[in-house]
Amino acid sequence: MAVRRKSRWGKFLVRGLLVIVLLLFALVAMNHKLIVGIYHGITLFEPGKLAVNFRSADQRFRSKLVEAGDDVSAFSYNLQQLPREYIYAGETKSIAQFLLDTDTTGLVVTRGDQILYEEYFQGNTEGSRTIVWSTSKSVVSALLGIAIEDGYINDVSDPVTKYVPSLAVSGYNGVSIEDVLQMSSGINFNEDYFDASSDFNRMAPRSVGLGGPLEDVLLTLESEHEPGTVREYASSDTQVLGMVIREATGIDLASYTETRLWKPAGMESDAYWLTDSSGVESAFGGFNATLRDLARFGNIYLHEGFWNGKQIVPADWVRASVTADKAHLLPKGDSLGYGYQWWVPWGNEGDFMAIGIYGQAIYVNPSRNIVIAKTSAYKGYERDGEAMELESVAFMRAIASALGKAS
Repeated sequence: MAVRRKSRWGKFLVRGLLVIVLLLFALVAMNHKLIVGIYHGITLFEPGKLAVNFRSADQRFRSKLVEAGDDVSAFSYNLQQLPREYIYAGETKSIAQFLLDTDTTGLVVTRGDQILYEEYFQGNTEGSRTIVWSTSKSVVSALLGIAIEDGYINDVSDPVTKYVPSLAVSGYNGVSIEDVLQMSSGINFNEDYFDASSDFNRMAPRSVGLGGPLEDVLLTLESEHEPGTVREYASSDTQVLGMVIREATGIDLASYTETRLWKPAGMESDAYWLTDSSGVESAFGGFNATLRDLARFGNIYLHEGFWNGKQIVPADWVRASVTADKAHLLPKGDSLGYGYQWWVPWGNEGDFMAIGIYGQAIYVNPSRNIVIAKTSAYKGYERDGEAMELESVAFMRAIASALGKAS
């Protein structure tokens, strides 16, 4: 009898283990995308894989297509050599060495509708789509200006809660669209990319579909300063702008990008927005595009919103976007000022930039008729990323000075 009882318990144990194994297999099958997403999220910033990871982000994570149209705004070619040197902090430095040191994956220089220089590195090609991180913020700014022109949004003086009432429980209650555009919302937001407990890193996994909706984080944020008095860079501000556009237009950000920006501007290749688990686009840093199309976007702003035979972005919006018009927005010393999600360098050059972490940039110099688009996978960003961004201004200005001409 004892033997029979042991046999029965053994059968029960085997059956139980089989049930558990089957349940685990079912669970894995149901959450395959989640598991794969977690793996990709963990490996995304491995130093040796940055270039390949950045050019495949739109395929590795949840994303929405921004389709290009048939009416492509073609560039002609007038290829030239880059200058050999630039001067930064009183030191003469090598252009070629800066490209190497910042782990450049692509560089395009245009003058009007001519490409003067185009080169790709680290496995990137002319067809490579790259995540441009915070350069996305300048795209969102353009979409907001278009939404105002389309009549969906009344004015930048409107509070964001007029369009997104759910934010009334947060520090964004009553804050104007303009203060949010100028990173002057007064919100208490820790932007430290390398602090695992920062607010940015509460948002980051959600931006690639891992965890809950991005809005859940925004609703927890509290006010720290009076809006419009202090500029403190907060990616949450741009995510709020994305919500304003979506709620005001009734159109998701990817579709609005496609119909009102990408196709009218004659972009050459499809683009993608990364999304959270609810399908909401990661407005603060989730845009993926080719280098030539980033140059086209810069040219829209070079030409005060007019490109491909049509006014894409209102001219007055472009001018306001690249102007630091309040004391707390102005560049101080060798620092960068801020407009409507565009950076404004020091001095009287009249240039402006979109900037993303790890070395992404769109540089526009109207006086010299030059646009420069640069993608990178800068492994040293945690060490000296902000210093590298400041030095890139001198690098870009040297190229613009050498290859540009009065418009």
